[in-house]
Amino acid sequence: MVFVELISGAAIFLISTTGYAGIFVLMALESMITPVPSELVMPFAGFLVSGGSLDFTLVVLAGAFGSLLGSLISYFAGAFLGRALIIKYGKFLLLDEKHLAATEQWFARHGSKAIFIGRLLPVVRHLISMPAGFARMNLVKFSAFTFAGALLWCSILAYAGVMLKQNWQLILSYTWIIDIFVAAAILIGAVFFYMRYIRK
Repeated sequence: MVFVELISGAAIFLISTTGYAGIFVLMALESMITPVPSELVMPFAGFLVSGGSLDFTLVVLAGAFGSLLGSLISYFAGAFLGRALIIKYGKFLLLDEKHLAATEQWFARHGSKAIFIGRLLPVVRHLISMPAGFARMNLVKFSAFTFAGALLWCSILAYAGVMLKQNWQLILSYTWIIDIFVAAAILIGAVFFYMRYIRK
């Protein structure tokens, strides 16, 4: 909880002092593997909109473009670093070039939907860009669906902050529970995959 409070305090201070630039930076970090929750950033920005300090449209755009930047960084990390690492060290994680090929085929068929929906899911939105990079998903499609999903997610959270005003932190309280369930589901899925692999 202390760690969460430190992140919350730093995020609130950054947005309060730098406005749209702070939202942009924080949402870029949120779209990478960093512990910055969008459920904190955007509702607080919405609260500032309700007080007249910020403009709703600019808040949402700052959040969406920040998310796009962070996602692109993760995408290129996956594209240029991930493949080499998986080929060299993937055997320790039960991964090989066949898995990469399967990932590429899956993203070719379902990547657009996965990226868009992934932007709306806790935990997943921090991670989805890297496998898209592994698979070398079409960059234009990746960017378009990432931005569309981020725009919708930022709009929902910012609007909730506008409506809740001083109670904007309630959103973080409830979504934190959802984050735990989604993370648990991913962990269970990984264990299931591992056990199935061992049996084979």
